[in-house]
Amino acid sequence: MENEFDMQAELSAFKDPKLARGLIESIARLAPPEATLMEVCGTHTVAIARNGIRNLMPEGTRLASGPGCPVCVTSNRDIDTVIALARTDNVTIATFGDMTRVPGSTSSLLKEQAAGRSVQIVYSPLDALTLAQQNPDREIVFVGVGFETTTPLVAMAIKRAAAAGLKNFSVFGAHKNMPGALEAIINDPQLKLDALILPGHVSTIIGAEPYKFLAEKYGIPGVITGFEPVDVLQGIAMIMRQLHEGRAEIEIAYARGVMPQGNPVAMAAIDEVFETCTALWRGLGEIPGSGYRIREEFAQFDAVRRFNPQVEPTQDPKGCRCGDVLRGIMAPNECPLFRRVCTPENPVGPCMVSSEGSCAAYYRYY
Repeated sequence: MENEFDMQAELSAFKDPKLARGLIESIARLAPPEATLMEVCGTHTVAIARNGIRNLMPEGTRLASGPGCPVCVTSNRDIDTVIALARTDNVTIATFGDMTRVPGSTSSLLKEQAAGRSVQIVYSPLDALTLAQQNPDREIVFVGVGFETTTPLVAMAIKRAAAAGLKNFSVFGAHKNMPGALEAIINDPQLKLDALILPGHVSTIIGAEPYKFLAEKYGIPGVITGFEPVDVLQGIAMIMRQLHEGRAEIEIAYARGVMPQGNPVAMAAIDEVFETCTALWRGLGEIPGSGYRIREEFAQFDAVRRFNPQVEPTQDPKGCRCGDVLRGIMAPNECPLFRRVCTPENPVGPCMVSSEGSCAAYYRYY
């Protein structure tokens, strides 16, 4: 009973107004006259918007949203490839829900489903595996998008399919890793970044080591941060202290979730099934070493190699500034389509589709 009470006390501390006030005062005291901090995690995007944290920042502090939402950074070419796979005979696409609404060049999975193609929403790659076992006469293609948080589960599904000798399961892999994108963002001449609010979930897998280059090579401080209001404020306060003291280090504010070395078992699972490759990111272009492709020994589970789909020529949606929003050089409400043409009910680009997208968060909370 006592443990339960301690837990309650600990949980309420993350929403503790007194603690929050102290952190806000500390941020105001330590903040330089001007600073741009970027968060690169979809859950942080939502936490900052929902809790009004932007409005609590000192006048010269800008909180920019970066490429933290996996659905948003998936390129139009990848969406078009998934649509081409959906149009392939006897294929059922198994996907997370928000992927169905992302517009490709001329269609979306939702439109394909309405036209009679087989699209199933699943909550885990292991659900797609079960679907393949239950429907031996259908080809089940799982759409794998996401960062290091979801990639180990997809690796596990592929290993299980191989062990079970499943012939009707494959994966369209558009997995990406975070450190590669961060380097591209830091080198963006249009964006001057002072520090990074680093993702909590991704870091539970990869730890702190892969971010060290930010501090060592570029002199950019970074703090791995949790998701409750006080977590986010604590992460920002630690960043401000580094800027105030002229330090650049990678620190962990989310120690209850992240070990410095990450999760070696999950990293080993990724490494066994996937190898790094060049990936195309929406807004950031091609980034070497920032994607994961299925290794040769598991090639039979690679949907593109299995079906070799005919993909239509890629067209980007007219007027959509998703790419600039993902690079942090534009706020969603600066896009001419925002709220006028582009809404969650009728999204033009993926940043308005995903609940973790910057545009959807701005639409809902500002």
